[in-house]
Amino acid sequence: MSKVKRTIYIVLGLISFGIGVAGTVLPVLPGGPFFLFASFCFTKSSERLEKWYKGTSFYKRYVDRYFIKRYMTKWEKIRINLVADFFIVLSVIMIDFLIVKIVMILLALIKHYYFIFKIKTIKPDEIKLIVGE
Repeated sequence: MSKVKRTIYIVLGLISFGIGVAGTVLPVLPGGPFFLFASFCFTKSSERLEKWYKGTSFYKRYVDRYFIKRYMTKWEKIRINLVADFFIVLSVIMIDFLIVKIVMILLALIKHYYFIFKIKTIKPDEIKLIVGE
């Protein structure tokens, strides 16, 4: 891989990581997708950065748990769904096109189905047991 591509991946990874960290503090900004993108960028840029990133608590908490092992606590599911539902309802209210409103409502229903049936719910005290594996 060329040095320019590596540098671009590193910069994008660091920016994405920074936005992801901000997303852990700001409830309206989802950190998970940014941490996932940072993981992709660091994997493409260098083994050393990838190894460093996979050792961080951010990777273990947001990428590994959500996207690889697919489990969350009940509170995490509720928080994510409330924020997403707020923006979906806001979009449905503000948009004048009926087809877009229908699509938004269908996507919200699919999202709820996915969170209820596809992502395992664990208790907060179980996280320490699983992360300690």
